[in-house]
Amino acid sequence: MMIARRPAATLLVALGAALLFGCGSDDEQASQASPEDATAVATTYADLAYAAYGESIRSAETMQAAIDGLIAKPSAKTLQAARTAWIAARDDYTLTEPFRFYGGPIDDPQDGPEGLINAWPMDEAYVDYVEGDADAGLVNDVKNTPKITADVIVEANERGGETNISSGWHAIEFLLWGQDRSETGPGDRPASDYSNAPNADRRADYLRLATQRLIADLRGVQAEWYPQRGRFREAFLADPQRALTRILRGIGALAAGELAGERMAVAFESRAQEDEHSCFSDNTNADVVNDIKGIRMVLLADFPGVSGDSLYSLVAGRDRKLADELKREIDETLGKAQAFPATFETMIAAPDGSPERDAIGGVIEDLEEQGEIFGEVAEELDLKVGFEV
Repeated sequence: MMIARRPAATLLVALGAALLFGCGSDDEQASQASPEDATAVATTYADLAYAAYGESIRSAETMQAAIDGLIAKPSAKTLQAARTAWIAARDDYTLTEPFRFYGGPIDDPQDGPEGLINAWPMDEAYVDYVEGDADAGLVNDVKNTPKITADVIVEANERGGETNISSGWHAIEFLLWGQDRSETGPGDRPASDYSNAPNADRRADYLRLATQRLIADLRGVQAEWYPQRGRFREAFLADPQRALTRILRGIGALAAGELAGERMAVAFESRAQEDEHSCFSDNTNADVVNDIKGIRMVLLADFPGVSGDSLYSLVAGRDRKLADELKREIDETLGKAQAFPATFETMIAAPDGSPERDAIGGVIEDLEEQGEIFGEVAEELDLKVGFEV
């Protein structure tokens, strides 16, 4: 089933003023952070990025081991183990998403691998069979694609259209769960797809190679943040004021632009389960929660093994009330997302005015309000930042 990709610009207009900050204060009291303070915050942030990507790689490697187990011995048990490992690895990856949206190593417009890692939504029929078309996808196209290779998977990604997704988290997700044809649960791909189903060997090759490529891409991103030797890290720390702008841009654009808009408002308005982020596994609730946790992680520099000056401490040293307001808003939004009363697909399909719809709408509004507070932070630090995506 082909999924039409929505025009982001139209949606962003609907989100309102929260995205429109091109900040730089005319207030005579506003001033940039000192080079020493900015460098301290930027260094902690770089340590956070390195550590968080490292954790994502470790859990992705655990997922790889579970997928290898599924391929070696397909069964309901090994398939469930691979799915469980995907969810755990996915949760760790979404914590890293605040390190995006400013042309950093993951989404550099020239060579950033984000499109290979996390592109969505995907046309399932581009990869494998779907209801009504048993021969769909690269997996089943033996004539035109005689052998599934890593190069085939990478070169096919977004070829001919933005929904022609062949690699990354959601391709792997689809290969583990299959289409989600249920209104109350995730996809239900049988383990026999990897044993005696047509093209089972090609499907197994695809899943194995896509997983290997995902891990390779994550390792490449982490290497750019490597202490002392990371290429991007060095350039990032060389301009501390620009680094602060990027830090604020990353969390602000994720909150008020990407999460509130692309990932939540689109599905909220369309009521289509195909528009939810992790639609095959029904893991979208966790995607939302972990993106918010990632924003909080960056604000507070709160990650195991990482210590140092944070954006929160920098702002609190100048305006404690503003810093606490932002932290409180993020914590309240996180609590609301953790308390979602049902799966995302159930909530978006609920009637207007229902507790389910109101729960999503409330989190969207909170994320937009965060955008406004991030704008105040930018003014306080005399930074020019836009949060549109």
